[in-house]
Amino acid sequence: MIETHNDVIREKHLPKVGDTVRSRKHGTPWRVIEKREVWLNASDDPPTGEYRAIPAIYLCYWRVHDGRQPGIGKMLGYAYSLHDNTFEENWETVR
Repeated sequence: MIETHNDVIREKHLPKVGDTVRSRKHGTPWRVIEKREVWLNASDDPPTGEYRAIPAIYLCYWRVHDGRQPGIGKMLGYAYSLHDNTFEENWETVR
């Protein structure tokens, strides 16, 4: 099966732009302000062992502070693929 960006979004249950997530480590709220499709290099192509590109979703987070305008202050960005579980380990979606 060839992986797609939609597979990453569906399988990882990634938030949408405007959604708020909470850091599991610090308990701080962050808002998703950007979401885009990117490609990551992976060196685990089974038949050849060569590098290959895999689809990933890049999310940019803005630290929510009362009284501050969006985009001013600390921001973080990470790319998530089907081959990692870093979103589930580090973030929880706030409903």
